[in-house]
Amino acid sequence: MKLIFLHGLPGVGKLTVARELERLTGYKLFHNHLTVDLVESVFEFGSAPFVELRELIWLAVFRRAAEEELPGLIFTFVFERTVRDGFIARALGEVESRGGEVLFAELVCRRDVLEGRLTDASRAQFGKLRSVEFLDELVSDGRIYRPDALPLPNFVLDTTDLGPADAAERLVEHYGLKRAG
Repeated sequence: MKLIFLHGLPGVGKLTVARELERLTGYKLFHNHLTVDLVESVFEFGSAPFVELRELIWLAVFRRAAEEELPGLIFTFVFERTVRDGFIARALGEVESRGGEVLFAELVCRRDVLEGRLTDASRAQFGKLRSVEFLDELVSDGRIYRPDALPLPNFVLDTTDLGPADAAERLVEHYGLKRAG
């Protein structure tokens, strides 16, 4: 199984690109807010039970997908300080110990484009961050975005001038992913 691990700041297009990647490859999409919203419905974001359960779910899905030999799984992710140290190593272990591969891709975009995307009403569906000011606060005090936590190689894809379909196509080409059908 290939785990496509899409990460980057809120608003760079991870979910939108992931949906297109799902369409192109047939890989299942396991986006971050599915787990966050589930666990946050019971426990406060950042609380010990929230952090523990969120990671347990993420890792259990990775493990089971690898055990079932799914061809691929797409995961969207934002690094923030409630993610426990060692999560990436544990995720790699769950996939690689079962013969799978984790492919990291960081999505980025120009600041003015990020601001426009961040405030888009479509982000409300999953309770996503929609405040440019709050994002700036999170980044400046180190609560969000830790690219140093990733192993290399890490493919960086600038989505500023790419539509979601083109960005997904670049990922397929870069990683040599098989297309659906």
